[in-house]
Amino acid sequence: MAEGQPAETARAVAARCTTLAELKDALAGFEGCPLRYTAKNLVFADGNPEARLMLIGEAPGRDEDLQGLPFVGRAGQLLDRMLAAIGLDRTSVYIINTLPWRPPGNRTPTPAEHAVCMPFLKRHDELVHPEMLVLLGGVSAKQMLRTDTGIMRLRGKWASVRAGDKEFPALPTLHPAYLLRQPAQKRLAWRDLLSLKAKLEG
Repeated sequence: MAEGQPAETARAVAARCTTLAELKDALAGFEGCPLRYTAKNLVFADGNPEARLMLIGEAPGRDEDLQGLPFVGRAGQLLDRMLAAIGLDRTSVYIINTLPWRPPGNRTPTPAEHAVCMPFLKRHDELVHPEMLVLLGGVSAKQMLRTDTGIMRLRGKWASVRAGDKEFPALPTLHPAYLLRQPAQKRLAWRDLLSLKAKLEG
């Protein structure tokens, strides 16, 4: 298969999807990303697709791969507590990842893997059409904002993400898994959550 061809195929397949059900089926049948062959389950989304807020994580981990849902392990439990702290839960947000399949051994995804999954991610944004996005962690922020800047410099600063002909306000923040390893940084995440709360209430 020629370099770039899987991403072109992904763009064509994603563009034809007019509903979330069609997008999920298209991903389930898509053979252009090698991650699908090592993962146990497609991790599509969780939460409420009618919600104002979409959270975009990095890639599924072991627990997510087993259950087929994003953020169900320890990081997911922390995310639930973070949301609860500003009056939200999984009925008031919609959660996806930049990749719908777990990389083997939780390794860092390759640029090619991100490139082939990005059309599906952007189409997901368009079909849900949330009012705003939260980008959880450096991988998500870099992919969605098309930047090499690190998450510590990006976090807390509202930016804009384009998907199709739509623009979405987006807030990069620290990934819950990082906060489990570096609990002292929770104060920074709390500032970001307060900024998000203010924008939702504004």
